[in-house]
Amino acid sequence: MKGLQMVDLQTQYQQVKPEIDAAIARVLQKGVFIGGEEVQAFATELGQFLGATHVIPCANGTDALQIALMALGLQPGDEVITPSFTYIATTEVIALLGLTPVFVEVDPATFCIDPAAIEAAITPRTKAIVPVHLYGQAANMEAIMQLAHKHQLFVVEDNAQAIGAHYTFADGTQAQTGTIGHIGCTSFFPSKNLGCYGDGGALYTQDAQLAEKIKMIANHGQKVKYVHEVVGCNSRLDALQAAILRVKLQKLNSYIAARQAVAAAYDAAFQDVSGLSIPARNSCSTHVFHQYTLKVNKGQREALQQHLQVLGVPTMIYYPIPAHKQHMFAQFGVSNLSLPVSEVLCTKVLSLPIHTEMLPEQQQYIIESVLSFFKWNKSQ
Repeated sequence: MKGLQMVDLQTQYQQVKPEIDAAIARVLQKGVFIGGEEVQAFATELGQFLGATHVIPCANGTDALQIALMALGLQPGDEVITPSFTYIATTEVIALLGLTPVFVEVDPATFCIDPAAIEAAITPRTKAIVPVHLYGQAANMEAIMQLAHKHQLFVVEDNAQAIGAHYTFADGTQAQTGTIGHIGCTSFFPSKNLGCYGDGGALYTQDAQLAEKIKMIANHGQKVKYVHEVVGCNSRLDALQAAILRVKLQKLNSYIAARQAVAAAYDAAFQDVSGLSIPARNSCSTHVFHQYTLKVNKGQREALQQHLQVLGVPTMIYYPIPAHKQHMFAQFGVSNLSLPVSEVLCTKVLSLPIHTEMLPEQQQYIIESVLSFFKWNKSQ
């Protein structure tokens, strides 16, 4: 059996090698590496896939979040509500811009930001909410948008882990994650469901004025070359990555289906195991399973992780420390903030390998390896 990996990008490449190689060759032959037809074509195709009117590619997902907040015209000291249980990029851009991160709890079942916690944290200085669609499913966007409308707040969706997920509103209408708030942000980091072969990201919005401002900020604050209207940055998706993403975008729905199949097999194997909690599903959202993340109860996570490591099964902890406990945010006086749900999750979550090319025998080995730990412990 081939060695196990959290994500098998080598095998995925072999599956699409002729198309990827042709796309790269096309860019090399044209000699246009920054901007150009490939980047514009990818933006158009991604917009069509998402149902987004405006798509602005950029250098990476962190830049996308930073540019989004810059485009909203927020001022130093303005408060931005965000979950503490998330990847650090979500929160660090808030501090980087001189804004004040306000960390709140997540739903203990879905691990996505809790709308009730958002509402409790709103003050006169609150200007924006950054919900994270964690692990591949949507936060409760209907409730979040209702709060945003009520309090006149911006919503920037961190969609780095959930591109392709669908959210269903109470009236039955659907929208893709990232297209519901004022701005959606995503990452094309290689391990993502839609990943390139380097760094990449994008912002999307239905608002033409916001789109124009985002384009300016991502291009040194200019519409016309050498005429700089606002402070910006240099954040571009290069043509090679755009060409690669155009190929992989066509495969995204099949990639998602493959991940969902792996998740379903894990669910069936682990749902009755005492000591494990399988991922809960938000009834309003599809789940695209960027990660398959278990809760390991009874203080057994580290022992299970070591057991799997001995057997050659890789695992990851997303995330071991909540943002409000990171030293980088001590300046905001949050070190003593108590967010028990987030803090407990950081001691329990464990992600198993999940990817589009996982073979049945590989998954069966992973399942048997996990089950063997609990059988051994039960016999002791």
